Amino acid sequence: MKRGLLVGRFQPYHLGHHNALLNALKEVDEMVIVVGSARESFQEKNPFTAGERIEMIGAAMQEEKIFGKCYIIAVDDVSEYALWAQRIKSYCPKFDIVFTNNPLVKELFEADGYKVKKLVSNNGSINSTIVREKILKGESLAALVPKSVENFLKQINAKKRIESIISDEIRQ
Repeated sequence: MKRGLLVGRFQPYHLGHHNALLNALKEVDEMVIVVGSARESFQEKNPFTAGERIEMIGAAMQEEKIFGKCYIIAVDDVSEYALWAQRIKSYCPKFDIVFTNNPLVKELFEADGYKVKKLVSNNGSINSTIVREKILKGESLAALVPKSVENFLKQINAKKRIESIISDEIRQ
């Protein structure tokens, strides 16, 4: 059995992430999805908690019927890069290959002897910043996130959360 690793902040999980995951799953039997920066939340660039991000990813995987092929694990940041890959490895089941487009993640795991492959997404123009901006404007997310994630974001009132964070940061 071949297992991959995919690391992201997923603030929020969107179709770019989702399609990259689906493409990577064509090359492995299972995927370990690491929700990085797990302690970061209620910030302009990190509005969602690790638990909320895990729920978003899990809902999208259930919608796609791939939940049984994936592990979702939250991992805190380590400010010393030499220790970061070790932290990931200690929190996760064993994996054989790392999927990333982040040059630093690539360098750290290659230095540790892992094969690293570039993520391929059919939605290259989607990023979490655009999704957060659309949430803030109250615009449709239908072309940006899986339906289950759109429903989850409505359920937690993501628009109100982001508005509160931005107004709080302006006051400081």
